[in-house]
Amino acid sequence: MSGHIQKRGNSWRLKFEGERDSITGKRSIKYETFRGTKAEAKIRLSELIVAVGRGTYIEPTKVTIADFVKQRIDHWQASGKISARTAARYRELLTNQITPYLGTKTLQHLRPIDIEGWHTTLRNSGRANGKGGLAARTIGHAHRVLSKALSDAVRNELTPKNVAKAHSTPKVPDEEMVIVHDIPALVEKLKSSRLQHLAMISLFTGMRLGEVLALRWTRVDLDKKLIQVREAIEETEEYGIRFKAPKSKAGRRDITLPDILVSALRDYRKAQLELRFKLGVGKLPDDALLFADIEDAPLSRNATSAAWGDFAASIGLPDVTFHALRHTHASQLIDAGVDIVTISKRLGHAKPDITLRIYAHLFRKDDGKAAAAINTILGP
Repeated sequence: MSGHIQKRGNSWRLKFEGERDSITGKRSIKYETFRGTKAEAKIRLSELIVAVGRGTYIEPTKVTIADFVKQRIDHWQASGKISARTAARYRELLTNQITPYLGTKTLQHLRPIDIEGWHTTLRNSGRANGKGGLAARTIGHAHRVLSKALSDAVRNELTPKNVAKAHSTPKVPDEEMVIVHDIPALVEKLKSSRLQHLAMISLFTGMRLGEVLALRWTRVDLDKKLIQVREAIEETEEYGIRFKAPKSKAGRRDITLPDILVSALRDYRKAQLELRFKLGVGKLPDDALLFADIEDAPLSRNATSAAWGDFAASIGLPDVTFHALRHTHASQLIDAGVDIVTISKRLGHAKPDITLRIYAHLFRKDDGKAAAAINTILGP
């Protein structure tokens, strides 16, 4: 194979032989425009010739980073690899953190140094309003979306390597997880809130908000003290509110209920039936949701989360998100010495090591619990 360099204005035209045609056996002629010194152009030409010889040469493409990442997000959602909610979050990261800084670059012209500069820019001035930088966690999320898309590009032979892998994501500082320490006091304050029973389910089962909002009475057996988790609520701008299956096989689970929750749910169901009788709307439908509006439609996840934030602030717990109730439940189980496998199954985690990783800081307070948890995972 041979190549040739020709000067063209401020650039160099690189001419070289491509791979042989599978039918005619003739080599095609390839061209590439290069900007730099003649010595650099010769190096680039050598790289191209070597790539052709090794069979790793990839045809140039004009697809930009912004367009390609968008295409991949659309594909991941359409193929069921990610949920609509996750896709919405990915598109938000693409719009705010990827496109403004790397969007116009083509796939094959993105370099490791571009990733390094991107991280620095996001850290120092990455906010949408330009005032201040982004948290390491957000930068990490954006980096992983870009890297995931670039891995697809490599697999589909659109670029020779995933340059995002040349740089690791910024280190996320350890943060103390917010949990409720005085549970009896919270239960007492909940009695005056319309969110009482919804919050108590999460507090005493560890269920996620989406799972609680999708819970139907047919999945609640108060005599057996059991809840079956089989659905979750997903809310996006694209589809609105809709039901979906749990995130993983482990998400389909049966959770035993403590007496305090069984008693509270009995009272709640009785109150629901009495209210329906007063309104003249008849008995509960067979597939009735525990929490619904007057037309038996599911509640908005976003609105419910916002309502909880207002309530938590009103009782002096502004940092306690609804998800913190799930963390609080896990903390209760850890403090009670429940084994990590049981905790993992109750929370719907795919593997016990996920639970151990999330709640590692709670185990650090008692090293004996951490050792016991590891022993449970690994077995004798």
